[in-house]
Amino acid sequence: MVTPVGLTARSTAAAIRAGIARTRLSPVLNKRFKPLITCFLEEEHLPPIDERLSEWASRSSIHHQRLLRLATGALQEAAQGQSSPLPLLLALPEPRAGGIAAPDTAFLEVLAIQSGISLDVRRSQVFPQGRAGGLLLLREALRLLVGQRMPFVLVGGVDTYLDLELLTALDAEDRLLAEGLSDGFAPGEGAAFLCLRLADTGRREGPRSLARICALGLGREEGHRSSTKPYRGEGLAAAFQEVFQSWDGQGRKVQGVYAGFNGENFWAKEWGVASLRHARHFAEPLCIEHPIECMGDPGAALGPMLVALASLGLAKGYREGAWLAWCSSDREERGAVIIEAIAV
Repeated sequence: MVTPVGLTARSTAAAIRAGIARTRLSPVLNKRFKPLITCFLEEEHLPPIDERLSEWASRSSIHHQRLLRLATGALQEAAQGQSSPLPLLLALPEPRAGGIAAPDTAFLEVLAIQSGISLDVRRSQVFPQGRAGGLLLLREALRLLVGQRMPFVLVGGVDTYLDLELLTALDAEDRLLAEGLSDGFAPGEGAAFLCLRLADTGRREGPRSLARICALGLGREEGHRSSTKPYRGEGLAAAFQEVFQSWDGQGRKVQGVYAGFNGENFWAKEWGVASLRHARHFAEPLCIEHPIECMGDPGAALGPMLVALASLGLAKGYREGAWLAWCSSDREERGAVIIEAIAV
């Protein structure tokens, strides 16, 4: 994991647990001439692009180059100790204001060269679906693990808002946090990857697993930000319904939530609808964590980040019981997962 508060999963988790925030007043001004509040990594913390990729870099946008540099260390961390080619399911930014296009599948070959990680590109795919993309890809990962009997599958996400055209477009929509404004998000960036395997595989080979993904639920919000339909919060509620129906909780309740809040009031409605409809599944009091307040909005990296943060907490023992993580993309996609500690 690579975030503005840590260059590894463990350092990020420790920083967020300690409440360390890296949001800062930016030299970039909004349309009201107020400084934007942003959360980006310093240039010195990102690796240079491999010399073998100089031709690719010469014809690629700065945005795509930064995605590559962000993803490098996070992928190396997740795939550490793996020698055979691994399928990678990669969540990328969804179509956004400003007209920035996400990389295509050729990006995976470039990432393999940059990171030194052997990828099974034929079974890999990119998924430009934003914040919820990494959670949606868990279903495809399960298909590869079960249907194609892959021993390991990588699921990840990488994103950055560090682009002036994108920031200008989002500011025009009054979406960005700035001095004197409270309803908005701090644009950020980051990358996170999960190395997944079936439970019985974990007992036979490889390093010890951190936690277990017990249930997955997906939904689609018809009244999303770009839609003319009413916003009712049905998409996240549908994701919660599926995740609780598929969870063999045996009467236990979710003890805490890693929430996809990014600072915009918009997302409170769907959380309210989903949580009230399924209140019987949540413990009282319920612990709610929203890491974006420390590291800014990491976009498409958020889903894998939340799963990793919950997993580390369960493995380290400072989180107990079942935890739910949810994410909402700007467009239709919604996702939720339940994570539990592995029984010893």
